[in-house]
Amino acid sequence: MRSPLEPTDNFDHILRDARAERARMAMLWGEQGSSAFKSWMARYRWQLWLIAASLASALSFAHGSDSHALPIMLAIGIAATASSIGGFAFSAIAGAILFHLSDDTVQVVQIMITCSIANQTAMVWRIRRTISWDDLKPFLPGGFLGVMVGVALLLTVDRTTYTHVLGMFLACYGGFMLMRKHRVVQIEHSALTALAAFLSGVAGGVAGFPSAFIVPWLGLKDWDKTRQRALFQPFILIMQVAAMLVIAFAPHSASRHSGYEIADILFIPLSLLGTTLGLGLYGRLSNHQFARVMNATLMAAGIAYLL
Repeated sequence: MRSPLEPTDNFDHILRDARAERARMAMLWGEQGSSAFKSWMARYRWQLWLIAASLASALSFAHGSDSHALPIMLAIGIAATASSIGGFAFSAIAGAILFHLSDDTVQVVQIMITCSIANQTAMVWRIRRTISWDDLKPFLPGGFLGVMVGVALLLTVDRTTYTHVLGMFLACYGGFMLMRKHRVVQIEHSALTALAAFLSGVAGGVAGFPSAFIVPWLGLKDWDKTRQRALFQPFILIMQVAAMLVIAFAPHSASRHSGYEIADILFIPLSLLGTTLGLGLYGRLSNHQFARVMNATLMAAGIAYLL
């Protein structure tokens, strides 16, 4: 007679079914995990490529003569992420660190402009369908003239003179705009538009920061975030390209950096990676939040220039 404590055939069958079910579920979870991982890899493959390229660039510089390469890479990544949320101020944020790492002001500005051109190209391409050339064209003549003046200052004037003035303006303006009540300026005089463009061009040539005055000017208008970015981002890109060309062909004194360093392009991958992260955050902002981010960025940029 079978003992009641001995397992029955039915119990053995239940155990076998349970083991089989566990094995089936483990296989299913494994397949789903593998599928999810493959999907994630496919979605972010070019971002992962940027990470790999950035690390390769960093290692390349680390074994070279530039002992500040890794801090420069880190500064560029942080600045690209923070600035792409608002769409500007990359050079201001990066410059706060880079100007302390190198005494070659011209070279630092060239690095910032190189990365900024890459960042702005990616951002302008994303918003290309919203760009209004009719809004943009009045800003271009003053901007080009300002760039030439700015590059002349870059090559002849000590950087602390202009960076401290620019920093004080941006810090005060950004702080004021954060605390003030919302108010719209209805003045549309062409002379004020030309002045904002000219001063932005000067800031672009002298410090790689062509959004310094055009962004505050647009912030006074009753424009949504899409329309603002559709104007100042292509303006920044055009001014950065103009500044790079003027610097490349301008005569340099013997004590100043001469020519364009082709190795500067190795900083671009990490800069684009930061831009990708920042653009993801930008898409979640309302118009009101975007305005606050822009003003906070202006204030932070101003403080950065004062350090």
